[in-house]
Amino acid sequence: MSRNVTVGLDGSPESRAAAEWAAREAKLRGLPLRLVHVWEPVPEPMAQASLLGAETQAHWSERVPRETAEGLRLRHPGVHVETEQIPGRPADALAGAAKAAELLVLGSRGLSGIAGFLVGSVGMAVIADTETPVVLVRAGEQGADEHEADPAGIPSAATAYRPVVLGLDTGHPHDTVIAFAFEEAARRGTSLRVVHGWNLPPYSAYGLPADLELNAELGRQEAAALTEVLRPWRQKYPDVEVAEESRSGSPAHHVIDASRDASLVVVGRRIRRSPIGVHIGSVTHAVLHHATAPVAVVAHD
Repeated sequence: MSRNVTVGLDGSPESRAAAEWAAREAKLRGLPLRLVHVWEPVPEPMAQASLLGAETQAHWSERVPRETAEGLRLRHPGVHVETEQIPGRPADALAGAAKAAELLVLGSRGLSGIAGFLVGSVGMAVIADTETPVVLVRAGEQGADEHEADPAGIPSAATAYRPVVLGLDTGHPHDTVIAFAFEEAARRGTSLRVVHGWNLPPYSAYGLPADLELNAELGRQEAAALTEVLRPWRQKYPDVEVAEESRSGSPAHHVIDASRDASLVVVGRRIRRSPIGVHIGSVTHAVLHHATAPVAVVAHD
């Protein structure tokens, strides 16, 4: 299997932002970048209509990947860029293309006036249908967004990377997800911020007063569990500075809050082989739609 970073390309602003992010990631990994342009064959009667002339067909089937590749080669010298066109349904074609990649990158529209993603049905279907890690990148994402501001407070791609954020469930930690987050932090030479959310006992549901001493003890136990899960990973990646955050409340909300200062957010998705519906988990679903940084979804058993 060829090793590459693959990005889905359709000419939209979000897919162009995804391609730029993918090129930077390919350089970090020392891998080629593969631009996959999926086009759905047009029924013959429609293809012959004047509305879909030769120029329109050429634009979507040839110009988009060619011009995008040319631009990426200029802006990212040293990154080998190749293109591929695949006919078929976008979700199926992209899930198939992901099998030959180390990483699949897709674009998502930003929510107008609200910080976050608008993940379409294609993106959700691809995430649920592939075991390859998938990164979602918002339209308008810039290289400087991954970095700390310079001393004057101006965005810059020449400063240090912002931390990588990992959303971690200490009750069901998965090596594949944790390893991905540590590797991404190591590649960027930045720290890893591990966020764990947990829920207090439902006192109000039973009409009982909150037990502050019990809450404090639960907090200590959850923090200790997080430290224990990360202990072997700290030893394996001694150069990665790790910040542990164990807080009561919604895990998704805590990860979304942390995403504001992140270069990348990493969350997991349990592999479900049910043929019915799209299953990615409630926390991952919320993070995908509301995080302000690119989000990597890593599948695990």
